[in-house]
Amino acid sequence: MIFQPAIIALLLAASLSLLMLLAASPFAVQVIRHWDISSGSERQLKLERLTYLFSTLVAFVCVMQIAAALLFVFNADKLSVMFVGAMCAVGALNVNDYGFPALYAQLSLFFLASLWLTINHADSHARDYPLVKLKYAFLLAALPLFALSLWLQWRYFAGLKADVITSCCGSMFSEGSSNIASEVSALAPKPAMLLFYGSLIIAIAVSLWHRQRRDDLSGFLTGLAALGAFLASISGILAFVSLYVYEHPHHHCPFCLLKPEYDYQGYWLYIPLFAATAAGMGAGSLRFFSRRPSLAQVIPNLTARLATVAAFGYALFLLVASFMIWRSNLVLLG
Repeated sequence: MIFQPAIIALLLAASLSLLMLLAASPFAVQVIRHWDISSGSERQLKLERLTYLFSTLVAFVCVMQIAAALLFVFNADKLSVMFVGAMCAVGALNVNDYGFPALYAQLSLFFLASLWLTINHADSHARDYPLVKLKYAFLLAALPLFALSLWLQWRYFAGLKADVITSCCGSMFSEGSSNIASEVSALAPKPAMLLFYGSLIIAIAVSLWHRQRRDDLSGFLTGLAALGAFLASISGILAFVSLYVYEHPHHHCPFCLLKPEYDYQGYWLYIPLFAATAAGMGAGSLRFFSRRPSLAQVIPNLTARLATVAAFGYALFLLVASFMIWRSNLVLLG
């Protein structure tokens, strides 16, 4: 089973990412220890030349990990037809103990990679590269997570056995189960809707506010609102959006939305949601560096663009979710 093309692609992406980052690690240590933009020494000139190469290398790794997150979810759904008891990605991920940890690690890499690309973009537009030490320290700090993700994926894919009878979303998201997903699924529709729409409207409003003001306060609030909207959106999908899509009052699975039976509607929800969250959190994170003199012009413009992306992504997500609810025949609120 490990010889499935998508599995090979995922393991190759994880392995190449780790190898590239390990190759870049000695250079990262040199940058952290010796980088001095005011120096004209031969070592500094060498570091400046090499930083273009290694920054491109790490950027490639980050883009690869963002794509791998989407492929991982898509592949999990495709694998579900191979196991008895699996009807969606939940069943495939439940085949052994490493499926869901591998998913969580991959999603964490998605946000870390997005943040690194944002920091790198800001740094490359300043004349003195003020964030170069930070982004390479970030790389070293993230290295264990890359290694963990590869290990988890290897254990998960190597442990897939076709004769395993697995449990699927019916047990995981049922209101009688004792886990966080079932607790969230059990939220009453009305308060879940208020939280869902309220947090998204706040996130859109704050993002547009930051687009106009471009100051630290609105930037930090954009990051916080993005995090809150993401959590509230996932809760809303579990608590009521999925019910409207399936037109079933007890089917809460967020993964069945990705299946062809439901016209792959989940991708219309998750892609703008994750993109908006990454952009909003990136805008908030960059405001910590707005006082650097060489970034005084770069940061406001960049965070304003990120806030625009966040506002557009959340608005698209909101419209798609509302359209799913509007066209459903299910009546949850009497």
